[in-house]
Amino acid sequence: MTTKLYKVLNGDGTCYNGGRARWSLPRGRRAGKWMPVIRNIKPCERGYHLCRLRDLPDWLGPAIWTAEGRGEKIVCNNKVVYAEARLLSPTGWTEQTARLFTADCARRVLPLYETANPGDARPRRAIETAERFAYGLVGVDELAAARDAARDAARDAAGAAAWAAAWAAAGNAAGDAAGDAAWTAARAAAWAAARTAAGAAAGDAAWAAAWAADRKWQVGRLAQYLRGTASLDSRRAKVERAMRRTHIRPPAEGAISDQKQGCDSY
Repeated sequence: MTTKLYKVLNGDGTCYNGGRARWSLPRGRRAGKWMPVIRNIKPCERGYHLCRLRDLPDWLGPAIWTAEGRGEKIVCNNKVVYAEARLLSPTGWTEQTARLFTADCARRVLPLYETANPGDARPRRAIETAERFAYGLVGVDELAAARDAARDAARDAAGAAAWAAAWAAAGNAAGDAAGDAAWTAARAAAWAAARTAAGAAAGDAAWAAAWAADRKWQVGRLAQYLRGTASLDSRRAKVERAMRRTHIRPPAEGAISDQKQGCDSY
């Protein structure tokens, strides 16, 4: 069975995780052109670096394409390096889905913070605000305020795992690059889960097992966004209902056009 491969780039095909190449982008159903052959490939130095699905949390960025390689290859722990490669098609990864994935990662470890810091809702509010921003329901000012509050919560947190959980929430509410926010939150969430397990059971094995378990969950959720199987419309309805319960009226279309909005039309 052929393993599906991916390439993380900027939206215009320029490199995101290092390198200077501009990749040929697919057009319609036509794959991008094969990139020029690179001789004597070497991981992190020469060659076209592609990811398996399980590798993606280490490399998240603005745009993710399905890809394929041919010729000489080197299989590494978190990437596969080829002498030739090309992009096949875009995935369901957009600025919006990146922010929603980030919220998923942060929410998964939120109980670690709230157990250690009962009554402190700052990380939870940051996650909720980031979801609203992803759907264009709040502007960048609200997002920035929620991010700053979550960062303050991380500084105030009792315990390393709680700090990481709050930091995941703060990363989730980052107002700049959604791909960067996704990478930060995914890593912080896995760290929080691993730190908690290591505290409960001594030894590196407990840490490694908890990290692997959280990363496995992240990969499964990420796959739903990439394949377009995540229920975005029903989730938006849920977010809007939550806003109404807290007496926040979802804005009419175009009501926050004077601010940088969320990501409905990436």
